[in-house]
Amino acid sequence: MWRRDCCLCNWLIHLFSILFVASTVHASWMYLGISTKSLTVPADQPVGDVNMQLAGDAPENPEEAFRYSAGLVCSSLPGLVAQQIDVCQNYPDTIQAVSDGARRGIRECQFQFRHERWNCSTKEDDDYSVFGHELSRGSKETAFIYAVTSAGVVHAITQSCSSGALNECSCDLSKQGRTTPEGWKWGGCSDNMKFGIQFSRKFVDAPDKTKLEYAPKNVQNLMNLHNNEAGRQAVAHLMRMQCRCHGVSGSCELKTCWKNIPSFTQVGDYLKKKYQKSTQVPLKSQKRLRRKSGRKFPVSKGELVHLRKSPDYCELDLDKGITGTTGRVCNKTSDGPDRCNVLCCGRGFNTKVVKKVERCQCKFIWCCYVKCKPCITRTDIHTCK
Repeated sequence: MWRRDCCLCNWLIHLFSILFVASTVHASWMYLGISTKSLTVPADQPVGDVNMQLAGDAPENPEEAFRYSAGLVCSSLPGLVAQQIDVCQNYPDTIQAVSDGARRGIRECQFQFRHERWNCSTKEDDDYSVFGHELSRGSKETAFIYAVTSAGVVHAITQSCSSGALNECSCDLSKQGRTTPEGWKWGGCSDNMKFGIQFSRKFVDAPDKTKLEYAPKNVQNLMNLHNNEAGRQAVAHLMRMQCRCHGVSGSCELKTCWKNIPSFTQVGDYLKKKYQKSTQVPLKSQKRLRRKSGRKFPVSKGELVHLRKSPDYCELDLDKGITGTTGRVCNKTSDGPDRCNVLCCGRGFNTKVVKKVERCQCKFIWCCYVKCKPCITRTDIHTCK
């Protein structure tokens, strides 16, 4: 009897753990990229509705008070799993950089897809899912979201290290002073990509690693982890060396060089090309993801992978989280994805003439005023039916 009760107890604990993970499936740390929630704690207010001490009881020492406040904030932020809360509390300075990184990823996603049927729209509702169904669809769009937000965190953390904004890291001085066969020296202060990548792996990968503990054969989580790494590899791949010459009259007798991370627009352009060549992998769980068709050899770390074909995103489907393209502005003369025939999915489009009055042909009249004529411009605005 005792053994049976013990087994039942263990089963209930395991079930509760699975339900807990399932209950947070809609929440996502990416919510930090659209949240207006303060990352500092007011001295006279508790954080959220969580049952914890008031921030007014925080230590008087400024550094300890900041860490105390960060601990309260980390525990109250929606969408974080236990490991992310631990990372947030152990590296309290980084939470603002994580938020900045998520925001960069979301904005770059929206910029890259601004003319397409799926335009990387976000949602701000009670489940904090940010991208709704796209986070779990397993499509090429899912792959891009995970890659670009992971890259955003690496990019923001690395920049914060180099600028001295974080106590946990600094710029990379590991090669400073070393000479090379080409005759130049490592100098300056390289961007600390190593810390940015290590932090991203700890923080960004935590939700999918947590779920794999309870469902080790879930290929969706393997896909997400692979695309997270692809985003990090994109930033590392695009790092560039910069050099400065030293010598009389710019003779370049001595040249010192260091490495800088790329602009995030470059990262977005690079990942968009990877998205267009995304590799489909089978729905079967594998220790290492392999291609679904053709030669079934493993995909490289830098490739984006997806499980399912993308929907056409043409018609409104609330059950699938598809907003459709009705009402979207299209370009009648474009040859790209924003062309009216393409964006409107063959449904046709409405045309509206917008009249705008502007000042033009302005002249300076002595003395002392500017006289202009009103000019009327008419613009055709096309929107999908």
